[in-house]
Parts: sequence; C-alpha cells; structure tokens
Amino acid sequence: MPNFRLLPKHIILVRHGESEGNKDPSVYTTTPDYKISLTEHGRAQARLAGSRLRDLISTKGPSQDWRVYFYVSPYERTRSTLREIGKSFSKKRVIGVREECRIREQDFGNFQVAERMRITKETREKFGRFFYRFPEGESAADVFDRVSSFLESLWRDIDLNRFNNNPSQELNLIIISHGLASRVFLMKWFKWSVEQFEGLYNPGNCEIRVMELGPGGEYSLAIHHTDEELQEWGLSPEMIEEQKWRIKANKADLNYHSKWYLNSFFDQEIDSDADVSEDVVSDNEFEDVKEENSDDDSKDNFLDTYS
Repeated sequence: MPNFRLLPKHIILVRHGESEGNKDPSVYTTTPDYKISLTEHGRAQARLAGSRLRDLISTKGPSQDWRVYFYVSPYERTRSTLREIGKSFSKKRVIGVREECRIREQDFGNFQVAERMRITKETREKFGRFFYRFPEGESAADVFDRVSSFLESLWRDIDLNRFNNNPSQELNLIIISHGLASRVFLMKWFKWSVEQFEGLYNPGNCEIRVMELGPGGEYSLAIHHTDEELQEWGLSPEMIEEQKWRIKANKADLNYHSKWYLNSFFDQEIDSDADVSEDVVSDNEFEDVKEENSDDDSKDNFLDTYS
C-alpha cells in the first residue's frame, strides 16, 4: 500500500498563458521557440490561473496546512506563467520550485517557416500525430519518452520525500508546461494507448487539469472535473468510466479493472482453455507453416554460404 502521508493531494497540470506565438505564428520564423514570451493577455490569464489554483487547493479537504511545489519548463512563456501564478501564494506556502527540461515543448526544428510548417502539419495529420517526427525536431513519441523519464524522477522525489515536506502538511504539485507535454504526461500516468492519445485535444492557454488523490491511493481526473469536461478533452466513454472508478480504487485492483483495455487488443474474449482448443490451427496448417519456414531457412543458409 502507498504511504498516503507522502502522496500529494493534487498533481496539477497547467499549460502556459497565451504567448506571442499563439497570437502571431510568424514570430516563430525570427524568434527561437524557447524565447517566445507571453502577451499581456497571457500574463492576465496566468494571474487568474494562480487565483483559481489557490482557491482550489485551499478549499479542498479539511486541512488548511497545505504547501505547493512547482515544476516548470525552461521556456520563457512557462517561466513567465509561473511568475504570475506565484503572486497568489505566500512564501510560507511554497516549499520549492524546479526547472525541468524534460517537460519542455515539443521540438519543431529551430526556426519555423510558416508555409513549410503548414505543409508539415498537414502531413502529420495523415501520418498520425503520435509517431510523426518533425524534420530536425521531435515526434510526440519522443516527448513521451522524456516525460516518462521525468515521471520516474517524480515518483522517486515523492517516495524519498525529497520535497522535505512535513507529512502532516497537505502537499500539492503544480507542473507548468505545454499542451503536448501535458497530454503525454496523462497518457503515461493513466496508461492510455496511442489510439486513445490520438483522440485527445490540446488544453487551452492556462487551462488547469487536476489529478486528485482518492482514498485508495489512486489519482483521478473525475474528482475535480465533470464528465462534460473530460469529454471535451477527447476522453472516450470507457476512459471517463475508468476515471470514475479510480476515485475509490486501490492499486491492487487495476489489472482486473482494465478488462476493457485488454479487450481493445483482442478480437474476442476466450473464457476457458476448452474454448481455446477449439480454435487452434489444425495439424495440417501447422505442418504447412513449418514447411514454409524450413524453405526460407534453407534459402538464408544458401545465401550466407555463397555471399
């Protein structure tokens, strides 16, 4: 069983506020992506997000002795978002902040020429958003790998109490990042498939997605968010149902409950060994396959010998 005293009450993902690049994509042609700043509207969004976060944390649960720890992407727009959000928290509430490169924006390949990027994104839609790698840049799968590494570090920080948080205080982690990084973070955490990822929508600027700890030690999006919100994010009915189940779930139940997930990989569910024996290949089919493989092996051996 998890040590509930060390587990954060909330793990909250926040996308940065409106950036100059969101407002005018031509900025990407002359300004490096990591240097693009927030607009005035983006700063106002971040201040409002800070107020909402403080209200959410301070009014949830019986404890008023709570603390926050921030992780932030190194990009200018995320750091600026943090500065504005931080105005809603007194110093005694903030126990730390860490710049974390692994939750940075997807790399699109240095300066971005507008027409070339338009064509590239059209190609991505045809190829598939998760596996398509931008020329000189990254795919969502690449971002998934580095975010997965960050998650492993996050769990070690929690398990070893590297936050140095008093167990009697309610801990809340706030991760200020980017749209894609937030989506693959949730994908990794909840073990969503690539197909399920493809159906997800990007969060809006300064949109907040709250994972809250349930009594059984599992986190769920469905404690703070409504079905309608989860549906707007692109979660399927099965994914929403699982989020609801997680509210009272414990880790020992996960494999059993994921029956619908298993079914997505198989054409049919076979209940017993007797049913399997009826569907196995016949002896004749098996011999045919063996014979074909034997022929292929002979050809390979011939080529190895005389090449």
